[in-house]
Amino acid sequence: MMRRWNERKPLTMGQKDSILGFVLILPVVLLIALVILYPILYNIRLSFFDVALNPKKPDVFVGLDNYMRLLTDKEFYKVLITTVLFVAVSVTLSTGIGLGVAILFNRQFPGRGIARSLILLSYVTPMISLVYVWKYMFNAMYGVVNYILIDVLHLLETAPAWFDNIWFAFASVVVFDTWRLFPYAFMMILAALQAVDTSMYEAAEIDGAGAWGKFRYITLPEILPVVSSVATLRMIWNFYKFDDIYLLTQQLPVIGIYLYKTSFAANDFGSAAAITVVLFVIVMTLVFLMRKVVFRRNAA
Repeated sequence: MMRRWNERKPLTMGQKDSILGFVLILPVVLLIALVILYPILYNIRLSFFDVALNPKKPDVFVGLDNYMRLLTDKEFYKVLITTVLFVAVSVTLSTGIGLGVAILFNRQFPGRGIARSLILLSYVTPMISLVYVWKYMFNAMYGVVNYILIDVLHLLETAPAWFDNIWFAFASVVVFDTWRLFPYAFMMILAALQAVDTSMYEAAEIDGAGAWGKFRYITLPEILPVVSSVATLRMIWNFYKFDDIYLLTQQLPVIGIYLYKTSFAANDFGSAAAITVVLFVIVMTLVFLMRKVVFRRNAA
């Protein structure tokens, strides 16, 4: 045995580097497992229990009852459809506007730095202050929006209930979300545009390509991975969105508010955990489909 041990080949430099790398990243892996993996597994466990509010009482195992009640709840499907519509409209608008503004700013003009800073104001300003500014602007009694629409432009006779009617609330929340977060898409896409090799545009001009041709065959393929990543992240964030919608209006039934009411108003933590698991599966499925479409287009 000792002879066999002594005959073992010494580790190569590459093997030593691999072991060193593993040892160096091990604390990070353990931290991620503690901070992310454990809460996910604990949440999945909770979804199979009727969680007792009294910590001295044990949780009751109910199996798939929480999932069955959720999947047979008509309110859940209503909330899910509203959330999907909100995500689709807000992500499309914010990404599209961010793309358009980034293309406009991808050129030299006087005051470009100041203009960039002004565009980013809505993104860097604390959300709570923006919400109350918007509620003040849309106030039915003294809001500037109703003043312009009714007294100046005479487009309306009475002030709409911007945040008390579900359709007006939906439109208001979409406009607010788009205005506040399109600078994120603007920053990411502008950085991708500035990394595009300008020699390709020069070659396209020699071949007689116009503005649309250069955008379609050069710009769009080069920035498509960034645009898809921005859209994917925005989709994930908006599926879980709660804070600004809750502060703006109580009339828009989205998943975040439905989850909040289930967990903290009804104190049904088991059902709330089941909602998060189902939502996680839905979001990950959509992310997988989006990435598959983008990669297929890039490969083509």
